[in-house]
Amino acid sequence: MWFIDLLTRPTAIQAVIVLSFICALGLSLAKFRFKGISLGITFVFFAGILAGASGLQLDPQMLLYAESFGLVLFVYTLGLQVGPGFVSAFKHGGTELNLLSLSVVGIGTLMMIAMAMAQWLPLPDLMGVLCGATTNTPALGAAQQTLKQLGQPSAVAALSCAVTYPIGMIGVIIVLAAMRGWLLRHERAEERTADEEAFITSFCVCNPALFGQTIYEVVTGFEHSKFVVSRIWREGKVILPNRNTVVENGDRLLVITRRTQVPMLTKLFGRRDDTNWMEENIDWNALDAQLVSRRILITRPEINGKRLRDLHLRNRHGVTVSRVKRADFQLVATPELLLRMGDRVIVVGSRESIDRVADELGNVVKQLEEPNMVTIFFGITLGLLLGSIPFNFGLSYPVQLGLAGGPIVMGILIGSYGPRLHMVAYTTQSANLMLRSLGLSMYLACLGLDAGGEFLETVMQPAALKWIVIAVLIAAVPIVLVAVVAVFYRKKSLATTAGMICGAMANPIALGYVNDTIPGDKASIAYATVYPLAMFLRVIIAQIVVMLWFA
Repeated sequence: MWFIDLLTRPTAIQAVIVLSFICALGLSLAKFRFKGISLGITFVFFAGILAGASGLQLDPQMLLYAESFGLVLFVYTLGLQVGPGFVSAFKHGGTELNLLSLSVVGIGTLMMIAMAMAQWLPLPDLMGVLCGATTNTPALGAAQQTLKQLGQPSAVAALSCAVTYPIGMIGVIIVLAAMRGWLLRHERAEERTADEEAFITSFCVCNPALFGQTIYEVVTGFEHSKFVVSRIWREGKVILPNRNTVVENGDRLLVITRRTQVPMLTKLFGRRDDTNWMEENIDWNALDAQLVSRRILITRPEINGKRLRDLHLRNRHGVTVSRVKRADFQLVATPELLLRMGDRVIVVGSRESIDRVADELGNVVKQLEEPNMVTIFFGITLGLLLGSIPFNFGLSYPVQLGLAGGPIVMGILIGSYGPRLHMVAYTTQSANLMLRSLGLSMYLACLGLDAGGEFLETVMQPAALKWIVIAVLIAAVPIVLVAVVAVFYRKKSLATTAGMICGAMANPIALGYVNDTIPGDKASIAYATVYPLAMFLRVIIAQIVVMLWFA
């Protein structure tokens, strides 16, 4: 029958049909929840295992291509998404996050070495279990290569990794889901949003040293403190300040700055008032009938990569740019701020002036609906080249960033610094989410299909039960310990902690679950912050442990 032949004979059409059906089935199951908990997109992996166990086989080259392309597409678009906030996150808290992630790596490695010393299992078995429990196939490749060079058996490492890999993938999700309630109850997050995040407050000018000075003189006199004066209240009237506006005694200033700069500015101006300007329901247009506050979308490509000062908006149009919204971040509109496509600029001024600014910046949503595919494909190419560069550290096996590491690093770089080279890296949130979901679904379907063929046979081996138990310990214990330290002692939010753990475990599937259950980009930013270093060190540590053990 032609239908049976279509599904069983390895062809390109068969591969597309099978993978599409697996993704559709898994994503449909992802909608079901038990007591509010769902494994989300991970169901695609289980659907793949079920299909593989039923005897479905794809052309090996087609399977490898789809799996690789899906992973590359996911990590690259993830890098593009978190790129704008990555640099700020790394500067302000990135070091601590990486130390926490290295704790996850270190605890798991020490557990594996202790088990080998206690002779629970031979080291090659345990090395494969460690790589499976942490879903790190590059580390497995490095360990196998070193074992072969030392004349040790390496096939058992691959077998134990294959059995425990599913444990590593779903183990992180199960632990995070089980700990979620406890972590939320004990969450005392004092994380500040990135230090560049805009904070709105107001001050009363009581410092005699400022009386008679212009706004320009005040701002340039404190260059180390970034702030913008948006409005001035004087004798019941609202003034839109410019560089020549003179500050007088008793003026009330509406200032956009950073939260960390508030104490310094309080000393500068004299007194801070108690008005909470960070409430979401403030009607800025009701503050004064003559001034309008409007959010303008940058959609003109020629604006991409320009600094705010280069536009001379205040001098030419008589408006004040108070802050810039980029993704989930509100940035202080300093003259040095580099603008990019998709930024939403908050402008204060008269209606006529703001209309002229809107025409200059674009403000046409339709122009952003089509993603810049040139940047996407060019970035993927550069990412794969970066991932293929061998780094030698005096070890027997060169270290590479690989299919996952290279594209995510390149995505971060283009997302962060692309506008400096006038590269339009902007994609709408819906487009980015669709590309990420497509890539991750393809990757999971192929992974499950590849593992499903020999999954049941391998699991039934006597040694497999021991591998599974050890994998559960190696996957769960470091996560529990570091999550408690991060939330309870280091006062990290649940989203940041979960993203950091997913990155330390090199687990994009768990990140997909976290993003489905926790709103915002904090988890993705934390994942991207720690992933490259954690993955890199796992590959190096695998070789060092094998060499020292058999030396």
